[in-house]
Amino acid sequence: MVEKFNGVLYLILFLIHFTGYAFYGFRCVVQTQSFLDKYGMDATGAGVVRFFGCFFIGSTLMAIYVGFIRPNGLEATWGFFNLIFLQNLCAFIVGFYSTKINKLGHTDKTSDEAIYGPLAHTILSGVLCYGLADKIYI
Repeated sequence: MVEKFNGVLYLILFLIHFTGYAFYGFRCVVQTQSFLDKYGMDATGAGVVRFFGCFFIGSTLMAIYVGFIRPNGLEATWGFFNLIFLQNLCAFIVGFYSTKINKLGHTDKTSDEAIYGPLAHTILSGVLCYGLADKIYI
């Protein structure tokens, strides 16, 4: 299994990245009310929060498939990894814009998590794309 990921480092990064995705997906879809409360959002936002969580769940399920179930492993999965990287990068840019520039909807519960969470995921996914390049770009 470790050889599929070019060593234990990239396996650990893969697991950290997609555990984060699973966490956000779970919080958005299953623990919706506590997610809304944490960020001071009204219950009318539940639908869009759950919709948002579906992207995390779908990506996590695909990661489980390509990483641990798919017979070819990570071979030729560049589209998946590049999409994940671009989603993370866009989330970082939008989070920065929303938190530091536009500030629409800011409350006393607004935090910089919208910047730092996506930034960490962008770095992790970028490192994965680079470190797994010999496998995913076949």
